[in-house]
Amino acid sequence: MSVCNLLNCSYLSTDYGSTYERMNDKVGSKTVLSYLYVCPSNKKKIMVLTDPEFESSVLISSDEGASYQKYRLSFYILSLLFHPTQEDWALAYSHDQKVSSMSFFHHSLLSVTGLDKESDLVHMEAHTPNGRIQYVTCQALICSEPNRNYPFPGYIDISSLVVQDDYMFIQVTRAGQASYYVSYQRDPFLKIKLPKYSLPKDLHIVSTDEHQVFAAVQEWNQNDTYNLYLSDTRGILFTLAMENVKTTRGLGGNQMLDLYEVAGIKGMLIANRRLDNQVKTYITYNKGRDWRLLQAPATDLAGNDIHCILPFCSLHLQLQTSENPYLSGSISTKASAPGIIVATGVLRLSIQLDVYKVTVCKSYIILNCLCVLFQIFEEEHNVWFLDKGGALVAVKQPTVPTRHLQISFDEGRQWTRHSFSLVPLFVDGMLVEAGTENQIMTFFGHFSHRSEWQLIKIDYKSIFNRKCTEGDYQTWHLHNKGEPCVMGQKQIYMKRRPGNYCMLGKDYAKVLSAESCICRAHDFECDYGYERRREGNCLPAFWFNPAVVSRSCSQGKNYLNSTGYRKVVSNNCIKGVKDMYTPRKQMCPNRAPKGLSLSTREGKLTADLHTNVTFLVHLDEGDSLRTNIQLDFGDGTAVSYSNLSWIEEGIRHVYKTAGIFRVSALAENTLGFDTTTLYLHVTCTSPLYIHLFCQDYSIPLTAPMCRRKQSPPGDCSQIAGARSTTRSRLSATGQGYHGRPNIPLTRTTLCQLCGTSWVSQTRPAVIKPGIVTHQALQCSALDRCATREAVWHILREFTGERECR
Repeated sequence: MSVCNLLNCSYLSTDYGSTYERMNDKVGSKTVLSYLYVCPSNKKKIMVLTDPEFESSVLISSDEGASYQKYRLSFYILSLLFHPTQEDWALAYSHDQKVSSMSFFHHSLLSVTGLDKESDLVHMEAHTPNGRIQYVTCQALICSEPNRNYPFPGYIDISSLVVQDDYMFIQVTRAGQASYYVSYQRDPFLKIKLPKYSLPKDLHIVSTDEHQVFAAVQEWNQNDTYNLYLSDTRGILFTLAMENVKTTRGLGGNQMLDLYEVAGIKGMLIANRRLDNQVKTYITYNKGRDWRLLQAPATDLAGNDIHCILPFCSLHLQLQTSENPYLSGSISTKASAPGIIVATGVLRLSIQLDVYKVTVCKSYIILNCLCVLFQIFEEEHNVWFLDKGGALVAVKQPTVPTRHLQISFDEGRQWTRHSFSLVPLFVDGMLVEAGTENQIMTFFGHFSHRSEWQLIKIDYKSIFNRKCTEGDYQTWHLHNKGEPCVMGQKQIYMKRRPGNYCMLGKDYAKVLSAESCICRAHDFECDYGYERRREGNCLPAFWFNPAVVSRSCSQGKNYLNSTGYRKVVSNNCIKGVKDMYTPRKQMCPNRAPKGLSLSTREGKLTADLHTNVTFLVHLDEGDSLRTNIQLDFGDGTAVSYSNLSWIEEGIRHVYKTAGIFRVSALAENTLGFDTTTLYLHVTCTSPLYIHLFCQDYSIPLTAPMCRRKQSPPGDCSQIAGARSTTRSRLSATGQGYHGRPNIPLTRTTLCQLCGTSWVSQTRPAVIKPGIVTHQALQCSALDRCATREAVWHILREFTGERECR
């Protein structure tokens, strides 16, 4: 199925572009269409949205566009998301707050099969009334407030929620410092641990394949580079894989990382690293454990020798994937064609950044994972894989018009040229339906920059003379510079013999066999807190103390004591040195508390009066189940807990008076204790509620109760007040903190209300800098109150009465 849009009309083809039907003939000639969605679990079901400037409707087809049912909507859909497995479920949301509770959701993701208990569970970011963001989950059909869950206790940064495979990630910024949290297999969120010297200002999740997180972190001193980090299985402990990976700014202004994961070969990645003013391309076979430069080909396209010797000269590749999904980009691989990398690059002794920008790039083929490398074109080409990778088709970049395409059946060694257009065409892209046995590709482009789009369908089936048989295949052994064990396995692939013009069948299997290898040192990377030294050993970093045992390790239990190494995730080696490098099980020692720290959840040292303040207590060392925790809030209130497990989500407290409070924590067990202190400044933002009484009328007003400096008796200059009132029929009473404020007062003075000193009902109100006494107040004298006309003005405004009787 393919769709094109010409002159504001949409056309649909269900026969690979042979014929097209005008969609408006079936949905209404006056209907203006905007977006089309195809159900991932049923390709025949499509959903089309109308242009909201004309109407808000959705059209649904279950027969691949043969007929449609139209449904009018009471809201405008901004985005729509199909359920990955349930074809009748879709999630739509809008910013129109009149729609439903779904309208408040800023960012949402559907459930992951096998991890979420409910198949209709929705993960989302929700706006709170105070403008903050919370992570919320609920079932799509029952998402009212009582049915919502909040997996993360607290606020998160906007657009930071990522739900990917076994992992969920969020970002929380406090006091200008970002922290990152991860949940593995829907367990509680834990803080991601980078090396202690790391001060990240940005973090991107590159991949979560094979039960490991690949993350790109931009440090405080980096602008156009990122550092690559690899995690353990839970996604918590990260170790450095490569520093200063270059970024490229895309058309939309966003930065794209120069990192490419080779399809079909597990653990193989290519990255461009910047060091000083040089950029060089590196490759790894063991998911970042070891990197090396790319060896240049021995000869150029004309057969001339290339004298390029490592490490002084190497091949530099462009690693940007195309922002146009219908072009191949500067590098391309395919899972069904393992070992073949098509890329654009240059040869330089020293890749200077200014030289790199003006260098004419050439196209290269890398075969058998760097064992064979040769140039295929002098200019940049878009190269696509056909017939499950059995054939390659190449067309010049869209900046150059062409009438020809070139096809290779021997992995790029020889190319045959074919004409596909009578007039040179600027090729803007190519459509190939993945996973089918048809041999059809559709080019689209334009003859000139002012012409309309052209569609050209090419059926290349006639090139093949038959289907492949057993004799048409050969075995290929994956290896790393002669080393047959890659990621702990000897892998043998089955590939079509180069030059055989036969079609690959449905039952084509690329992997023939995989045999585990004996574990050796290169199958292990440095564990968290350890760094590889020049001699190749992993030793503790300067900031890491290997003797520290996690506080979750309780007496009588066991823990895994690291040897400084951990096996590369998804590495399949067995035996050998595995026991030597694997963490050893040891008994948890009984330890005195150490490294006690105290903070607020928001990371601030200020709080508002009469609001919840959540204190977080962290202990680096000590038995969490046998350590008593005491917390003194500094206002005469203290709490005590028998162990740390009771306070994992924090300790909440409400301050009823303003001021500066000394908050102290004590961790104690039979072997010792540790203490820590912070000072919290509690300020008042709650109002003082004033009621004006004129016979039967009661006018509620509000005034801030906090005073910033001491006021002498009879001086009301620091008190917010109301307009003037009468002397004989009006009184003012502070109503404490009950009820809800409704009419905020201006910062004139309450002297205009009463004109005299304030006296407490019980004792004088003592005002100190930054501290507020919570007492009911009333006027002691009314001899300087203002005129009767001012009161009538207030009464007319709020009661409609014309006079005060």
